[in-house]
Amino acid sequence: MSDQAHLEQRLRAHVDRNDAVALLRAAVARESVTGNEANFAAFLNQRMQGLSLDPQMAEFQPGRPNVWGERKGADGGDRLLFMGHTDTVHVRGWSERWAGTEREDPFGGAIVDGEIWGRGTGDLKAGICASLAALELLDRAGIRLRGDIAYAFVGDEESGEPGSGVSAGAKHFTDRVLAGEIARPDFAIYVEPTRLSVYPAQMGFFIADVTITGKSAYFGVPEQGVDALKATHEILSAIWRHSEDISARASHDLVGRAFVLVTEIAGGGYIAVPGEARLSLIRKLLPGEGLDEAVHDLETVIRGAVSQDAITIELSYPAGRDHPLGGSPAEIDPGLRPIEMLSGALDQAMPGRGRIEGAPYWSESPFLIESIRCPAVYCAPGDITNCHTLEERVNVDEYVAGIVAFATFIASYCGTVEN
Repeated sequence: MSDQAHLEQRLRAHVDRNDAVALLRAAVARESVTGNEANFAAFLNQRMQGLSLDPQMAEFQPGRPNVWGERKGADGGDRLLFMGHTDTVHVRGWSERWAGTEREDPFGGAIVDGEIWGRGTGDLKAGICASLAALELLDRAGIRLRGDIAYAFVGDEESGEPGSGVSAGAKHFTDRVLAGEIARPDFAIYVEPTRLSVYPAQMGFFIADVTITGKSAYFGVPEQGVDALKATHEILSAIWRHSEDISARASHDLVGRAFVLVTEIAGGGYIAVPGEARLSLIRKLLPGEGLDEAVHDLETVIRGAVSQDAITIELSYPAGRDHPLGGSPAEIDPGLRPIEMLSGALDQAMPGRGRIEGAPYWSESPFLIESIRCPAVYCAPGDITNCHTLEERVNVDEYVAGIVAFATFIASYCGTVEN
């Protein structure tokens, strides 16, 4: 039996399943829709105090705190960081969807058929709770670490609430690392839901809002107007051709192909030549693609598509994250030793898990990988396909396996000392 397998067996003997479930249900009960992160941050601060993590709190915006902390190791081993966001998306429609059932309360943490239901279960309170419960499990098993273990829980990751969702919390945290106020980790796990796969790569993106303006005119004399919908048709055709071109250009082993997706079109509405139309789109980027270049190429396509000189086009980019125009793609070498160790711990805890895959979403690893030069992956229990929906839930067996796997990895990566 390998050392890691022996360690996993030792840890599993100390798992308190009921306590682990109670922790996640208590976390879900702390409503933290974007803007109300303080409610959950206070809960985490208390839990981190109980784990001797010396938690610190500071507001990244008024009334919206980050919380972070660390426990110093005994003998100078590597420093590991767990990071995640404290905010969730809204719950509009949840109670109506589940009225009269045990799932009616979106913050109730109902257990149905071996799954914990509620807003934030997967995205991403299961990951946060699993990472903290893993340290508690190590303590219960009497395992002391050589290296430092650190946690950082930040707000403002989710989009959807007015005036928010620009990763203000992640920027605040990484600025403190760059200023030397918080020690830089050697490796990080961002606890986005992956169903216990390991994601060393993620897509990038930008969102563009396009306004096409012509001139309205009475329908009986259309020659006096400039048809914005006709121009929009030309633009849409050009965008879709551009999407096909960039998709055919290259493919990433973990992230797939790039594309442009038009998500909304609006225009017209009167019995007249339509004078204005609007559309929104999202562009997926692969690791290695630059945001500035991708934006420039798309703008060239859009502006070059219109045959009418009197049409004006305005573009705006409302979803800046680590980059003013959007979120950067990111990747690290999937063959790194910590990834191999984490993958092995996950497969040991729940056979078949620990696969190396790519993130079909954007989250905040570029703040770690690019801003502070810390290799980072996504990994946590939970299924991204039910997050942000009225079906959000986490499988209890997967969640408990995540606790054991995280504890095994922490001990393997940070090293242990004999009592």
